Amino acid sequence: MSEPMTSGMAASFPAPERVRACQTKLEEAGVKYLLSCWIDLLGVPKTKPVPLSELAALCAGRGPQFAVHSVSFVPELTPADSDQIPVPDLDPLVICPWDRRCAWVMADLWWQDKPYNLCPRHTLKRAVADAAELGLAGFAGIEPEFITMRWHEGQPIKAFDNDPLPGQGLRPRRQAFGYDTEYSIDAMGFLGEIIEVLGELKWGLKDVVAEGAYSQFELDFGYTDVLRMADRLVFLRVLLKEVAKRHGMFVTFMPKPSIGDWRSGAHINFSMQRTDASGVNLFEGENGGWAECVYHAVGGILSHGAALTAVACSTVNSYNGLVPRVGGFEGGTVTWAPTHMTYGNNNRSAMLRLPQNRFCIENRAADMCMNPYLSLALTLAFAAQGVAQRIDPGAALNRDLYALSDEQIQAHGGRRLPRHLLEAVEALQADELARDVMGAQMHESYLRYKIDEWERYHQAVTDWEVQEYLRLY
Repeated sequence: MSEPMTSGMAASFPAPERVRACQTKLEEAGVKYLLSCWIDLLGVPKTKPVPLSELAALCAGRGPQFAVHSVSFVPELTPADSDQIPVPDLDPLVICPWDRRCAWVMADLWWQDKPYNLCPRHTLKRAVADAAELGLAGFAGIEPEFITMRWHEGQPIKAFDNDPLPGQGLRPRRQAFGYDTEYSIDAMGFLGEIIEVLGELKWGLKDVVAEGAYSQFELDFGYTDVLRMADRLVFLRVLLKEVAKRHGMFVTFMPKPSIGDWRSGAHINFSMQRTDASGVNLFEGENGGWAECVYHAVGGILSHGAALTAVACSTVNSYNGLVPRVGGFEGGTVTWAPTHMTYGNNNRSAMLRLPQNRFCIENRAADMCMNPYLSLALTLAFAAQGVAQRIDPGAALNRDLYALSDEQIQAHGGRRLPRHLLEAVEALQADELARDVMGAQMHESYLRYKIDEWERYHQAVTDWEVQEYLRLY
């Protein structure tokens, strides 16, 4: 692993002439305020809005400082310690489509003239540098899914659902919402605005999809390098929420708001290039087939699959979605979710899918609650290790995993995905490469928070338990 950057914070400052050019461009566009955002342990952006006139100071490390350790689940420092300083990266700077008086920029956190060891964006940048030492670069696309809701008499309900509410009239069993034309048309006020915004951002939007759960949608847009994709997902989560508010709705990224819902995933489509051959996908072989190195990358990811899932499926609720079938499912019973750490050619029941229409590894065990910087850092590191060490993933498993027993799957080299957060976190705790990628302090802090999350959940008495046991015993 490469060591954290030691050249000091000043080396990361944008060039003054670039700062002046950005300020002029933003002033001409009518921007008045800046949202310079750093990312916390859970992938949530934090900021202190400043006037545009402070851009030069911000880019020279003289902007707002933060006591990150007081608010972000990482109390490794004390009230007597120095604060953290955000330094903007002007590459992903954009004007906020929901309020064009504001500009949004991502920042890296520094502490005592060093990269802050609990800054997830620094973690991903280190992973990129480590892969570059092997001559490798990581690229990713993410398929974000989300559910749109609104409030009704103090309760959250689906935003696009014209059947009577439960208990208020006939509510027949419904078919799957996926690809539904009527609801796609009904949602075009909201979706149309999103399409226009992503077109303006030049993200290469391909389509929007009515997904399986009622009022659930997916956006498919182009891929880019892993750092920019992580930046995009963080910005997109805020963008979707802000646009939804304008339509009297709100968006949730919770993977499974109810038993009947399809899971909201965020499949990671990962590919690699050589640093000395930009634009050449290493996973595409001759004659339109797969290159050998894709299998080594698959082997690397699978050998750390449970640890990666602890970050890519980061909540207690995430694991309610990694099951084959659900009773009471709207539109059927089969979830189309991954259940085992294996890979297959276009096999959607496997953790890793090699799609038939693009040369990438699709990790289906990822959802919208993940910290994309940590997820992509681990993905890149595990895949790079697989390529460097030529790890053999074994033969592809191209059968419906839902129809096989665990014993049959294990005979083919597959392993069950973690069944709950604690199982995943224990795998992350034991994974030495994950500790190296995240850094010892971040690794420890993430584990501490997630174990606490599991313990608080495990101590809660749920409605299911009351219904199951209250009168039985």
